[in-house]
Amino acid sequence: PNSVGRIYRQVLDSCRDFRPQILAKFPRLNRFLTGYDLEHVFNDDLTEFDLSRIITGSEGSLGFVVEAKLNITPIAKYKCLVNVKYDSFASALRNAPFLVAAQATSVETVDSKVLNLARGDIIWHQVKDLITDVAGTEMQGLNMVEYNSEQQSDIEEKIAALTARLDNAIADKTDGIIGYQLTYDTTAIGHIYAMRKKAVGLLGNTKGAQKPLAFAEDTAVPPENLADFIMEFRALLDSHNLNYGMFGHVDAGVLHVRPALDLCDPEQEKLLRSISDQVVTLTAKYGGLMWGEHGKGYRSEYGPAFFGEELFTELRKIKAAFDPRNRVNPGKICTPFNSADKLVSVDGQKRAWFDRQIPVAVKDSFDSSLNCNGNGLCFNYEESSPMCPSSKVTKDRRHSPKGRAGLMREWLRLTENAGYDVLAQEQVLQENRSSFKEVWEKVKNTLAKRQGDADFSHEVMEAMEGCLACKACAGQCPIKVDVPSFRARFLQLYHSRYLRPAKDYIVGNIERTAPLLAKAPRLVNFMLKRKFVASMLEKSVGYVDTPLLSVPTLSQQVGKRYAFDLAALQQLSAAQHEKTVLLVQDPFTSFYEAELVADALSLLTKLGFNPILLPFLPNGKPQHVKGFLRDFARTASTAAQFLNQLQALDLPMLGLDASLVLVYRDEYNKALGSARGDFNVQLLHEWLAGQTLPNAQQSAEYALLAHCTEKTALPATEKTWQTIFSKVGLTLKPVSVGCCGMAGTYGHEAQNLENSKALFDMSWRKPVEQFGTEQILVTGFSCRSQVKRLVGDKPLHPLQALLAAL
Repeated sequence: PNSVGRIYRQVLDSCRDFRPQILAKFPRLNRFLTGYDLEHVFNDDLTEFDLSRIITGSEGSLGFVVEAKLNITPIAKYKCLVNVKYDSFASALRNAPFLVAAQATSVETVDSKVLNLARGDIIWHQVKDLITDVAGTEMQGLNMVEYNSEQQSDIEEKIAALTARLDNAIADKTDGIIGYQLTYDTTAIGHIYAMRKKAVGLLGNTKGAQKPLAFAEDTAVPPENLADFIMEFRALLDSHNLNYGMFGHVDAGVLHVRPALDLCDPEQEKLLRSISDQVVTLTAKYGGLMWGEHGKGYRSEYGPAFFGEELFTELRKIKAAFDPRNRVNPGKICTPFNSADKLVSVDGQKRAWFDRQIPVAVKDSFDSSLNCNGNGLCFNYEESSPMCPSSKVTKDRRHSPKGRAGLMREWLRLTENAGYDVLAQEQVLQENRSSFKEVWEKVKNTLAKRQGDADFSHEVMEAMEGCLACKACAGQCPIKVDVPSFRARFLQLYHSRYLRPAKDYIVGNIERTAPLLAKAPRLVNFMLKRKFVASMLEKSVGYVDTPLLSVPTLSQQVGKRYAFDLAALQQLSAAQHEKTVLLVQDPFTSFYEAELVADALSLLTKLGFNPILLPFLPNGKPQHVKGFLRDFARTASTAAQFLNQLQALDLPMLGLDASLVLVYRDEYNKALGSARGDFNVQLLHEWLAGQTLPNAQQSAEYALLAHCTEKTALPATEKTWQTIFSKVGLTLKPVSVGCCGMAGTYGHEAQNLENSKALFDMSWRKPVEQFGTEQILVTGFSCRSQVKRLVGDKPLHPLQALLAAL
C-alpha cells in the first residue's frame, strides 16, 4: 500500500483491535493531550472514523497541518460572569463542583499568588472594580463562573438560583465563600479573562533568580478529584520549599502550576526530575493525565508508564506509519516502532545550560532581558493594542520583545565567551570618549562589516533598529521586559566597535540644535522646504519629512509675560504661592509646536493661576533612544539638579508631552539612582484632575486618541481626561488605537518610512477619517505630527479644546 493506505490501516488496527484497553486506560476527560488520542478516532458505536483526532495534539510529531476546518459554536446572546471570592484557595477548589452543577458554562480559578501579582500589573486598573476586596477577610482564591444563554430569562433563572445559594453560604459562613460580584458587561468580562490569561506571565514576574517553570503545569484529573489532587500537589511542592502560583479550568479538572526554580543552579535543576516523577505518580493516583491541554513533548518519557507497554507499542506503530525515519519533531511523544532512537528527557540540555555561561553580575544587570519567560503575550496582532508595533507591522518575531530579549540573552553569552567584559566596557564608555586608536578600530570594523564580515552583533542590531522605543512592552508585558532600556545599552556597546550613522548624531543632538535653529526659523524652514535639501537629507542622512520649526517662535508668542525669576519665586507670599505653577519645557512642543505651550500658559491663566515658563533645559530622551548613554547621564544630572532646586519651592511642575515627562520618572532613576533626587514633574492632566474647573461656555463632543507610551505607563490617562472634560461639561470619548507609527524620530528615518505609514493605516487612519481632525484630540506630539503628515491637518491637544471651551 502507499503511505496514506499504510497510515489508515495502522490507525484502524490500533484503535479498533485495542479499543477495550484504550477505554480502560484513558480517563473520561474533555481535555486530552497525552500521547495520541486513540479513543476518539472512532465514535462510540464504531460506525464513524476520524483520522484528524490522531493529528490533533500530536505536537507536530506525525505531520504538518496545512488546512483545518473548525467546528465553531455560536456565541450565545446573553452572558454573565459571577466572580466568587473565597477565604482560601482550597475553599475555591472544593466549591467548584457545586458551581459546575449549577449549570455554569465554565468555571475558572486563580489563587492569591496570581491575584496579588495582578495587583501590581497594568491589567489591575481594568478589573479592580470587578473583584473588590471584602472588608475584614483577605481574598485567597477566586472562581470566575460564566453563564451563557440564548434567552435572558434562562440566564436570570440560573443566576438567581446560584446567588441565593451564595448568599446563604456567606450568611452561614460556610464553604469559605466571603463574597461575589456579577457583571453582564462583555467588555468587563473580557478584562477579567485578560487578567486570568495573563496569569502565566504574571507568575514569571516574581523577584529573584528562581522563576516559575512549565515542566508539570497542565495535569488533568476528573473534576471531582481536583481539590484533593491539588492539596497533595501543594504539599509536594511545599515539602521542597518552592514558591508557586496556581490557576486553571476547574470545570475540566485542568491545573496550571509553575514551581519557581533557578535552573542555572545544578542542584535545583535536579528537582525537575524528582518533582516530575512525583507529580506523575500523584496524577496516576487520582486517575488523571500528565498533560491535558498544552502537550509538551518533553514529558514524553512518562508515556510508557502511563499507557503500558501494549498501548505504547501501538503508539509507536502509528508513529512509524506516519514518520518511519523519525524526522518530524523527533523524540516527542514516541519514537517509531523498531527504532533505536531515544525520547527526549526531563534531564536533557536546557536553555539554562547556556545562561550559566553569563556571569551573575551581567545577568542581574540585564535582568529585563534575562527574565523573559517566553509567555508570548507580545505576539499581539490586535490592531488597537499598543503592544509592540514593530512586531505587528513586520509579522517577524525577532522584532517582538520576546525576540529581542532572546537575541540579547544570546549576545551576552557569546560576548562573554569571547572574553569581552560587558560591564567593564560600559564603565569605560561612561567615563571616557573614544581615543583616536579606538576610532580607527571602528573604521576598520565598519569596513569589514560592509565586506560581509560575520558578527552576531549585526543580527541583534537589525532587530534593535526596528524598535520604536515606545516602551509599550515595559507596561504591557507581565514580566516588564523593557526593550528600550536594554536596547539603549546595546546600541552604546555596538557603536563602541562600529561607526554610527549620521542620523544618530542628528537625533541625539536635537535638544542642542533646536534652540540654535529657532533663532532663524524662517530661514531654516525655507531651506527644509527645498526639494534638493530634502533629497540630500534622505540620501546622505536617511532622514525624511523633517519637521518645520514654529513661526512665530515661543518667545515671540509669549514674550516675557511668564518669565522665570528664581529670586522672585523664593519671595512669594502664601496667597501667591498657592496660585503659582511652573511649566517645564520639552524640545518638541517648545520649538516645533510653540502654539501648544502658549495655549497651556493661557489655559493656566484662565483657570486663575500664575504660570511660570521655566527656561528650556534638555531632557535627554533623544540621547537615550540612540544609546548615547554617557551624554544622557550628564544631561540627566544637570536637569535633575535644576529641578531639585525648584522642588524645594514646593510648586507644581507640569509637563505637556508624556514621552518626555516619563523619562524623568524611569530613565532618570536608572541612570542616576539616589542622585536623581525627589523632584516631581506631573503631566498636565494629572494636575488638572485635582483642580476646581469652571463650566464650559458651550457643550461639545470630542474623541480622544492617546499616546501609546502614556497609555501603557499611566493606564488611567484616558479616564482622567474624560473626567476633566466631564467636570467642565464637555463630552470626551476615548478611542482604542495602537501606535500611530511616528514614535519620536522613528517615522522620520527613511528605513522606517513604510512601516511608519503602515502602522498609521493599521489603527489610526480609520478613526481620524471617521471623526475628522477637528473632532479628535491627541495627547502625543509624535501622534499629532503623524496625523498632519499623512492626513494634512494637525489635530488639537485636549488642553487646547479646554481653552477654547472656557
